[in-house]
Amino acid sequence: MSPTTPTPSASSPEADGAPRIRAKKPALPQFTSTTLVLEAFVVLFATFAAYALTSVPSAWPDYVPVPTGATVWAVGGALVVVLMVLSRMVGSPGGYVAGSVAQVPVLATGVVLPLMYLVGAIFVALWIASLVLGRRIDRERAEYDAAHPETAPNV
Repeated sequence: MSPTTPTPSASSPEADGAPRIRAKKPALPQFTSTTLVLEAFVVLFATFAAYALTSVPSAWPDYVPVPTGATVWAVGGALVVVLMVLSRMVGSPGGYVAGSVAQVPVLATGVVLPLMYLVGAIFVALWIASLVLGRRIDRERAEYDAAHPETAPNV
């Protein structure tokens, strides 16, 4: 062993040749982060669609004035950036609340592109499923590790 590598003690798993068990990453931040990143891509593609429709005034609902291309990109781009930033913040305090709040403007894009009401509702359902299932998986992993300490990660 090199001088900088610590020598395993007699009680450590490495000393008896047993492989080190790596801790699994928590499921909740993985699921929610993935949902927000996918949602950002969908909003990006919806922004492309809205931008293409700026040259077709008859394609816009009567209650929405036809925006300029710069407006479409400013709003769509800002929403994409917010979703991407939030995807990296979900593990921090308030990250899940902010991700939940971010679902509102995604649903609101349905005002401009009515199909986004459906797509936004699907992503709201995915967001809720990510929160519920991620918490459940993390809780069940913790319960299993508590019941089986010999197979629990030794970090």
